[in-house]
Amino acid sequence: MENTTPSVRPYVNKLSIKAWAEADRPREKLQRRGKKYLSDVELLAILLGSGSRIESAVGLAQRILSDLENDLNALGKCNMIDLKKFPGVGDAKAVTIMAALELGRRMQLTDIRERPQIKCSLDAFNVIAPILADLPHEEFWIILLNRASRVLDRVQVSQGGTSGTVVDAKVVFTKALEGRGSSIILCHNHPSGSLFPSQADKGLTEKLIKAGKHIDVLVLDHLIISENGYYSFADEGFFD
Repeated sequence: MENTTPSVRPYVNKLSIKAWAEADRPREKLQRRGKKYLSDVELLAILLGSGSRIESAVGLAQRILSDLENDLNALGKCNMIDLKKFPGVGDAKAVTIMAALELGRRMQLTDIRERPQIKCSLDAFNVIAPILADLPHEEFWIILLNRASRVLDRVQVSQGGTSGTVVDAKVVFTKALEGRGSSIILCHNHPSGSLFPSQADKGLTEKLIKAGKHIDVLVLDHLIISENGYYSFADEGFFD
């Protein structure tokens, strides 16, 4: 079976990409073989468009990703100032990279048309992780489910700073009722990467479970999301 994993050799030469063999040029490679055959370096090089007097666009892309330990989540967290710290990246290149990354994020925010069924915490994580996993600040969301546990929507409740966000129970259940959810899954991220719930997280979960029972909107789980994975209150026996 053909190995379709994108790979790219180290780009140590300083030649302009135009001087390369056509088969090695990222744009032509994408047109000829398709986007999945390009490495992360080659895709970033296409966004950069050009390099500098001392290196090609691919060399610049490789240097950026190498400095970020080839972590695309880390790239997604970069702002204009972070990107412009790399010699060869000015306003235009930084804006292009940030716009492309934001488009990818917004794609994850589009309406869920297939209405996946949530059967376990991993299903819920897969639905919400693209939104929360790499954020540099904390946000609180709910996943709305119908009676068949199929996803109706993902709704933001609040946004805070790096250490927390304020969550109002009235806002949570107003959004749940407006979205006609029969049950909800609570979700928030920890930008620090920690997956351990704080006492505040536990207290909020207890409060929302009790409030939901009064208005017949069940709270099924509470997920803490980070780039390292997730923590499920339900899996850890909190709802027993």
